[in-house]
Amino acid sequence: MAIIASLPGINLFSSLPSTPPPNDPASSSPPTSPPIPIPKYPLPRKRNLKPNPLPSNSALSLPHRRTHYYKPVRKGVVSSDGDRSVLIGENGVSYQLPGAPFEFQFSYSETPKAEPLAIREPAFLPFAPPTMPRPWTGKAPLKKSKKKIPLFDSFNPPPPGKKGVKYVEMPGPLPFGKYPKEGKTREEILGEPLKKWEIKMLVKPLLADNRQVNLGRDGLTHNMLDLIHTHWQRRRVCKVKCKGVPTVDMDNVCHHLEEKTGGKVIHRIGGVVYLFRGRNYNYRTRPQYPLMLWKPAAPVYPKLIQEAPEGLTKDEADELRQKGKSLLPICKLAKNGVYVSLVRDVRDAFEGSPLVKIDCKGMHASDYKKIGAKLKELVPCVLLSFDEEQILMWRGQDWKSMYGETPSTSLPTKVGILSGLEVSAKDHDDNQKTMLSSPKMTSLWKRAIELNKALLLDEINLGPDALLEKVEEFEGFSLATEHSSPAVILSGDEAGSSISTAEFQDDPDGGNYSENDPYGDDYVDNDVFYDSEDAVSSVPLGSLPVDRIAERFRQELR
Repeated sequence: MAIIASLPGINLFSSLPSTPPPNDPASSSPPTSPPIPIPKYPLPRKRNLKPNPLPSNSALSLPHRRTHYYKPVRKGVVSSDGDRSVLIGENGVSYQLPGAPFEFQFSYSETPKAEPLAIREPAFLPFAPPTMPRPWTGKAPLKKSKKKIPLFDSFNPPPPGKKGVKYVEMPGPLPFGKYPKEGKTREEILGEPLKKWEIKMLVKPLLADNRQVNLGRDGLTHNMLDLIHTHWQRRRVCKVKCKGVPTVDMDNVCHHLEEKTGGKVIHRIGGVVYLFRGRNYNYRTRPQYPLMLWKPAAPVYPKLIQEAPEGLTKDEADELRQKGKSLLPICKLAKNGVYVSLVRDVRDAFEGSPLVKIDCKGMHASDYKKIGAKLKELVPCVLLSFDEEQILMWRGQDWKSMYGETPSTSLPTKVGILSGLEVSAKDHDDNQKTMLSSPKMTSLWKRAIELNKALLLDEINLGPDALLEKVEEFEGFSLATEHSSPAVILSGDEAGSSISTAEFQDDPDGGNYSENDPYGDDYVDNDVFYDSEDAVSSVPLGSLPVDRIAERFRQELR
């Protein structure tokens, strides 16, 4: 390029000609064919839309959870294979096995009380039968470890300092001089009731421990029974942490935990439950249950939302639903939260409004529908809609306030402030306005009146001065009643001593003293200061509280 640039008369950056040269057809040559011919590809084959036929297996032809299988059922046995049967009852679908202590269910605490209408799959047992009626959908069992770890139960713990053995807690705690006993019934295994210091000793190490059983939206499932006994093999107390739907009714969860496992709930805080195995628990003699290999499909239950609920027509229900759209929710439920106070909050909200709405955005539809079904039974209330991920409830026609009837209070509309108001009976009736107090405030008034903390004024038409006198009199009376205590005035005058002794004897609380507590329950040890020697000399010798205490110690030393 440098040589070409050095030649004279050559400009590399010269502009192109303004007009292109004309095309000469005589001088143009025909286009040459490409050196490599263009390949001709065959047309794409049509895909075979028909799937390959699966091997004929009766187990694989059974329906799955998303099937349209629908079979109406009634109470009683649906299918049976000898002593093994599938039942439909008040607890939904349950499974009966020979020799079982109770009927098995997938979930014990979250089964609706309504009777199922139909089932979504053929009735079969979800356990491992001799001939499995459907393919196993679980995980393959783990390979056996080559290490031979010796197993110990609580009755035969490993010796201290032995290596290769997990920690096993001793049975108990047992009173001094007593030993564990083999028990068969629940009362024999639990033993004597735990004392407060024993409960504190058992619960305190587990407060900040994450070794626990997690209880989710399905509640207490069947396989959790074996998991709880596995925790009891090493520890006396099993920590169960509940979240989600079951926390709406924690009493129901604790009831089923005690009934199915045989343990005892010794402590509960929020959604955390501490389950004690019993003083005489033995892991080797525990009840053993077969595990469920898959989750059975839930049966079909009646609809929770009806177009015309109880006590309402369709137009009235639509009107309430329309009003509920502009109603503010009382709370917002978080996903997998703890809803221990939800029932109480809904009952308090019904005191002020016939409609209550709860915001459930972000939750699964099955979760807030289960919460609505629980609130319908526990509050109770009438469910109106689940639209826009919100629960809308109506308190119903049979609703009764928790605080009883709300009496009306008559108050004057205008009251003179600068001068006394003297209103005649006629003017009082004209200017009278009836005001309804809240039920909660009415209950507080009643309680204050019963405890002599309030005074009910029948004469409302009082002026400011007269009303102020009444208030001052009552305030002085209430303070004297609250802070006064019986006292004995000891002086040299016989008349004064006789009067004070008579007042002391007439006092009903004057004789509530015992040898162990000579000064009564209301005694307060206050320091008394005397400004003059006459005041000290006026008190007879041996009448001070210190003298009584010293005299009691002398008698004990003798």
